[in-house]
Amino acid sequence: MKIAVDAMGGDHAPAAVVRGAVRAAEEGLAEIILVGDASAIERELKALPATKKLEVVHTEQVITNEEPPALALRRKREASIALATRLVKEGRAQAVVSAGSTGAQMAAALLILGRSGNIQRPAIATLLPTLQGPKLLLDAGANVDCRPEHLYEFAHMGSLYASKILGVSEPRVGLVNIGTEAAKGNEVTLAAYQLLKEAEINFVGNVEARDLPRGVADVYVCDGFTGNALLKFGEGLAEAFFIKIQSEVNKSFTARLGAALLLPTLRRLKREVDYAEYGGAPLLGVQGISIICHGSSDERAIYNAIRVAVRCVQERLVESLGLLPRINSERKKVEDWQG
Repeated sequence: MKIAVDAMGGDHAPAAVVRGAVRAAEEGLAEIILVGDASAIERELKALPATKKLEVVHTEQVITNEEPPALALRRKREASIALATRLVKEGRAQAVVSAGSTGAQMAAALLILGRSGNIQRPAIATLLPTLQGPKLLLDAGANVDCRPEHLYEFAHMGSLYASKILGVSEPRVGLVNIGTEAAKGNEVTLAAYQLLKEAEINFVGNVEARDLPRGVADVYVCDGFTGNALLKFGEGLAEAFFIKIQSEVNKSFTARLGAALLLPTLRRLKREVDYAEYGGAPLLGVQGISIICHGSSDERAIYNAIRVAVRCVQERLVESLGLLPRINSERKKVEDWQG
């Protein structure tokens, strides 16, 4: 198995990306192809005591977060994310991993790999830490505006991912809404509720944002605007929580003494809410494995993202998603319900 890694993507590239890739290669997860500026990559590789040689595909073009994704891809056809994605399309790699521009990676996946099977809207599926362990949230930002049948798609894709990759038997699927009652929500969620109620998945109804950390479902479905806002609010809240604890601990000797006793527990808790533990988020619904990493990913996050990519390949996720039921037929159900 070969994994193409965008060595130039992310706030800490190429150093953190190369270190994470080398660790994955050293542990035998997969063969790694690093795509980016060869001189910069080789400089990082020489600084590491690696025993396995990594393949390097050279390019000097990089797409930044400030550039319009689709336009940048047309102007920079040899950009690192484009080349890495093309390796998957050509069968030279089985997955691509990047911590670079999310928009550019989504555009590359759509334009180069194409959509999978009957999927209309690919979605970013990310893991959220909860009291019941990590749960899946999608869409986390690929689709700001959605129609009811798109949420229906997300529910099917999320259910399949939770089953095959996370090992959850009969995953519970919840629709993120402003209330748990079936009559709550806007036109999109009201229509989506009716579709999901009749779908061949384990739909448990509406869930409110405050219930997400409790793990009341295994898959949370929402549009990309809502999902991205929830995700970033959660990251900020976790960071603020630990900053507040540190501030309180430094106020007295007694507090510092108590913190010392709780240190192993606090470290374990911090790991559980750290995005780096979960690696990357797969873009579900494209004809290939594309793993999107946090822009500030460190070595551990890149390593874990490669681990996610390997798992997706092993479980033949793309082939399974291609067999999902045709979603277009659900549009008439929406129109009938609304009319």
